[in-house]
Amino acid sequence: MCGLNGIIKIGEVNQESLLQELTEMNDLIVHRGPDDSGTYFKNLENVSFCMGMRRLSIIDLNSGSQPIFNDDKSIVIVFNGEIYNYKVLKSELEKEGVLFNTNSDTEVILKLYEKKGVDCFNMLDGMFAFSIYDKNKNKIFIARDFFGEKPLYYTKNEGSFYWASELKSIVNSLKFTPEISKKALSLYFQLTYIPAPNTIYENIYKLESNHYIEFDCIDFEFEIKKTKEKDQIKYGKLSFEEAKKITKKLIFDSVESRSISDVPIGTFLSGGVDSSIVSHCLSEIKNQPIDTFSIGFDKKKFDETDKAQLVAKGIKSNHHQFRVKVSDIKNDVNEVLLNFDEPFADSSALPTFLVSKLTRANVKVALTGDGGDEVFGGYNKYYIGKLNTKYTNLVSEGVHKNFIRYSDKILQTKDDSRGLRFKMKRLFKAINYNNEFYYNIISLGFQKNELKDLFVNCSNNDDFMHYKEKEIKSLKDFRNLDKSISLEGDMLVKVDRTSMLASLECRAPFLNKELWNFTNQLPDNYLIKGWNKKHLLKESFKQYFPNKFLEKSKKGFEIPVGDWLRNSFKKELLCYVETDYLIKQNIFNINFMQKLINDHVDGLKDNTFRVWTFYCFQKWYNASIL
Repeated sequence: MCGLNGIIKIGEVNQESLLQELTEMNDLIVHRGPDDSGTYFKNLENVSFCMGMRRLSIIDLNSGSQPIFNDDKSIVIVFNGEIYNYKVLKSELEKEGVLFNTNSDTEVILKLYEKKGVDCFNMLDGMFAFSIYDKNKNKIFIARDFFGEKPLYYTKNEGSFYWASELKSIVNSLKFTPEISKKALSLYFQLTYIPAPNTIYENIYKLESNHYIEFDCIDFEFEIKKTKEKDQIKYGKLSFEEAKKITKKLIFDSVESRSISDVPIGTFLSGGVDSSIVSHCLSEIKNQPIDTFSIGFDKKKFDETDKAQLVAKGIKSNHHQFRVKVSDIKNDVNEVLLNFDEPFADSSALPTFLVSKLTRANVKVALTGDGGDEVFGGYNKYYIGKLNTKYTNLVSEGVHKNFIRYSDKILQTKDDSRGLRFKMKRLFKAINYNNEFYYNIISLGFQKNELKDLFVNCSNNDDFMHYKEKEIKSLKDFRNLDKSISLEGDMLVKVDRTSMLASLECRAPFLNKELWNFTNQLPDNYLIKGWNKKHLLKESFKQYFPNKFLEKSKKGFEIPVGDWLRNSFKKELLCYVETDYLIKQNIFNINFMQKLINDHVDGLKDNTFRVWTFYCFQKWYNASIL
């Protein structure tokens, strides 16, 4: 686990100056890898380039330093991540006569590439971003994993190409402040995050998950290619009981593969379905008490540690429960929000960082339940397809519009409670007669029809409906689009940046290609039966937990940012809507934004999600643009 950076420049460049620039990029991500660092430099006929990394030592502590070379030094790699099936791949290569100099997963990627080329990328089960220089082809290959667990940014300017694990490394190296991308701005204010391939900056991009860059060092040109899918197991028609058996096996196997470590490992245990199952599996595999970690809050409204304690008692884990005041999280706001390097408004990033920081004092690696909702159908939003169809068949569009105007007043709340009224309001606003309901329900910030009121300049192309030109019909459609948008752009970004900021490696057993392939072949009603979400997952593991434990609702990491914006952050927030400030900024419609903020601050309406999205943007803007 680490972070990586790279630079390619046209012509012969002084080695010392280029390595100094690379070192500065590496120094900005020292939190991703405080244990070790490494660099590689090469002058070619047309270009000079260097690659570097910071390492958090997890596997092969003694001989796993990077960069790593093949035997004749013609191929070199720097790598960020973990390859969970590297021992299997290594064994297969050794049978073919391949010799290894280390026990690291990094060298396995290198030797696998040397043997099979880019076709080997789909053989890797893991989370990764890596770059390989192949002297024989005069090419550099830069790849990202199947789900996008590990980040990778890149940009090409006149005479130079940069890539990095974090945006800050690239922006700091440029000799100018990049312009804000209007497309990304629109995406952010709708979604509250910016999915690949976009970033907040023009001409700086995220490499999409399951893709790689092929950079030609002779022509100074590159192509982005999708990693070829390997042949998938075809499960055919399965009974529900057969699906349960396969589910258990695949999850146990995935947890076992993700528990390989030469340093202490534990689990995040929130008490929800996913983290409870992962913790149970790890406990069974280790056959000894494992370390589990949870965070509790002083306010009962936000505290769910009783569920975590029940699981910990059942599996006899060494349970570490950190009880904090909700107000303590406010101390981390600047550090956490600015570490994303672009606007990011998922408020659960704050407690995620806190639990990561407290966990890091005990272990270097933590297994999480991330991805369980996407893989097994666990979100309320997955109901919206059926509900939208039934509703629009019964209610005309004209009647619905009148109802929305009426219900907006009836369902309006004045505090950040996120209760039944809040959920019903979001549901009714998501209803759509043009098959856009999915995009409406995932727009946690501003709706598409609000953009013209929000921005000074707004074109009809500023929404993200064109992001994926696919009609959403089935649960499988929802989940696959979620994988590309909200999983890659929100959940995985949140966990990677907050855990890496604390120098903690997080691994997600549910994010497993075989598991994803398996659930994608199942009937929708195996995953969601009636109103029962994650039906198959719960039925597969219910025998290991108290009666109906897995049916209990889970709140998630909710924190009262809406209230903070009315008190602790009020003064700062109001500075962001001063008329002179907004005129100079020339992004937002002044009257619309001032009313939105004042209504929230004065307690007239609860505008938490939209105001927090605006606040997070302004925090980034002040730190990065002004």
